[in-house]
Amino acid sequence: MDISILYKMSYGVYILAVMDGDRPTGCVANSAMQITVEPPTVAVSINKDNFSNECIRKAKKFSLSILHEACDPSIIGSFGFSSGKDTDKFDAFGFEMVDGVPVVKDSIGAIILELKDSMETSTHTVFLGEMVDGVTFNKEEPMTYAYYHNVLKGKTGKNAPTYRGEEDDGEDITSKKKHAFKCRICGYIEETDFDELPEDYKCPICKKDRTYFEKLY
Repeated sequence: MDISILYKMSYGVYILAVMDGDRPTGCVANSAMQITVEPPTVAVSINKDNFSNECIRKAKKFSLSILHEACDPSIIGSFGFSSGKDTDKFDAFGFEMVDGVPVVKDSIGAIILELKDSMETSTHTVFLGEMVDGVTFNKEEPMTYAYYHNVLKGKTGKNAPTYRGEEDDGEDITSKKKHAFKCRICGYIEETDFDELPEDYKCPICKKDRTYFEKLY
């Protein structure tokens, strides 16, 4: 069986947001799709280990903010590589409440979904949500997962439906730069001709300083 054919399927990059009581939280989602037009229904796959999975079951309502290519990449770092159990992910980012649910303002817009059903797999829950509201913030180009990997050089979180194990943890260095440094938090790889990262260097994805980077070569 050639499982690599799955890698040719296209994906977007979204921030799923939900209320944890009176506190907003969320995570990165890349497996979301429209299921029906009438009523407008969307399916999204969330790992059972994600704190957001638990919150969706309790709140019964959530949002999907559609990220664009020019958005602040640290949004992905914050929502994709830390847990909402012990992190207030929205503290550093602008958001607004729409129909009682948080949405990310640095996005194309957001879909507000009311939970209607769910399906369990071995590792993920597929939530079905009916659209009850929607907002548009700009007309930027939507970010695809291919753009995130190929242009931003981001890695896949271990809870993502598309996580490929060692292939996503691997170094995959093809540049002719003399040195490369890998972020231990989000997997971003910085390639440079210098043998050390600058003292004021920050990861463009998760905003961690250079002490979180390991030298690959």
